[in-house]
Amino acid sequence: MSSVRQIANELGISVATVSRAMNQRSGVSEETRRKVLELAQRHQYKPSMGKKPTNVIGLVYPEEPVKSDLGDFEASLLSGILRGVYEKKHDLAFISAARDKHPDETYTQFFHRKGVNAILMRSLGDTSLVEQITSEGFPVLLVADRSEDPAVSYIDSISHDTSRKAVEHLLSLGHKRIALAMHNIVDTDHQDRESGYRDALHDAGIEVDESLIVRAQANTSGGEIMLTSLLGLEHPPTAIFFTNPMSTIGALHKCLRLGVKVPKDLSIVGFDDSVTRHQTFPRYTAVCQDAISLGVEAARWITRAAQSDDPMPIYREVRPTNFEVLETTSYASITPVRLGPDGELIRTV
Repeated sequence: MSSVRQIANELGISVATVSRAMNQRSGVSEETRRKVLELAQRHQYKPSMGKKPTNVIGLVYPEEPVKSDLGDFEASLLSGILRGVYEKKHDLAFISAARDKHPDETYTQFFHRKGVNAILMRSLGDTSLVEQITSEGFPVLLVADRSEDPAVSYIDSISHDTSRKAVEHLLSLGHKRIALAMHNIVDTDHQDRESGYRDALHDAGIEVDESLIVRAQANTSGGEIMLTSLLGLEHPPTAIFFTNPMSTIGALHKCLRLGVKVPKDLSIVGFDDSVTRHQTFPRYTAVCQDAISLGVEAARWITRAAQSDDPMPIYREVRPTNFEVLETTSYASITPVRLGPDGELIRTV
């Protein structure tokens, strides 16, 4: 099927009606719209972009694109994506699949209607959408997450080994009660960090105390909540590994207000997507990933896919992270601090 006119002739309707149905305009019944979209899909009809730009890459989020609990990561990732897109003389469009897609159109039809030939996809923990888009054969690259679907292309960072190294660093300083403060949305990145934490303790012959693993929103408030919860335990930790930059910052601020001295009273290891670790006092020890370079490489690959007439081979890249020791870790305190019922600071023996 190569034209709107052929679709119109087969369905016995006007070219104008087909055009309105394909472009989700008013003046078409839902039944007619459904028939047009189904026939177009059956014949793998690809609309001409006409005057629409053909050098536009879509950046798709399943939900809201900016959330405070994502910290600097999204801003750094976007900076890299824009750099890579502009380098290849393409433009970038933000697309909301949840808001704008009509139930009867395929994702391929939807993206063509939006004037894009390829997309970058953020999953925020749920990869089902990118798997569905991939199954349609539309060029898509999953960014900062991984999928078990062998057809899905992705680029991501892996933080298992460096998270393990971070916990081993704390163990080398004499810490035995090491807590893990995690984002409550568990994607592959946070699974890496938890796995590294557990593996390090297991290899050191220390049984994991599940009460030392807490979860909350990965924003500053969540960091404060997790810190308060852990220090309220009868046997509090002497060190905490926070798996998100914003929760790390929240915990450091809370320590300052409570009078908890870092690292004398409590050692803290955080996570960093950019240079946040150098902007706190004290500067925090961190597992670090380069979100900007992740975005640049994602943009380079997807622009090649958009320009190719043939399907691109499956692309999967997992980039390493690094561990940087700064000023928030030290030897385990012989008098750990905890919070009493009224929030008072208690030093235990």
